[in-house]
Amino acid sequence: QVQLVESGGGSVQPGGSLRLSCAASGRIVSVYAMGWYRQAPGKQRELVAVIRSAGRTNYTDSVKGRFTISRDNTKNTVYLQMNRLIPEDTTVYYCNADISEYDGSGPKGYASEYWGQGTQVTVSS
Repeated sequence: QVQLVESGGGSVQPGGSLRLSCAASGRIVSVYAMGWYRQAPGKQRELVAVIRSAGRTNYTDSVKGRFTISRDNTKNTVYLQMNRLIPEDTTVYYCNADISEYDGSGPKGYASEYWGQGTQVTVSS
């Protein structure tokens, strides 16, 4: 069973920085796009940033120039470096990845979407 395990959330003052990490584990064949979403109470989950397997990235407008997404394919890990944090960034952040895995008879011929458990980021003075 594939799992995504996140780390790095916490509390920081406005203008501060945090780095989120998300490691995929399990019987993995390939990891395709990896990304970060966030969801505030009462709102829809929104895409924050995504990075494709070849490295192409996209960001939501509100984080451009402040957040940087990266990945280490040797560790099946994605990172989100968050700088110049503002109170509006406060919410739960979720890791997301498209992963193909092995089953009992070999590689599955398709990728499935996986989510991490979520990590809280709080920006407050």
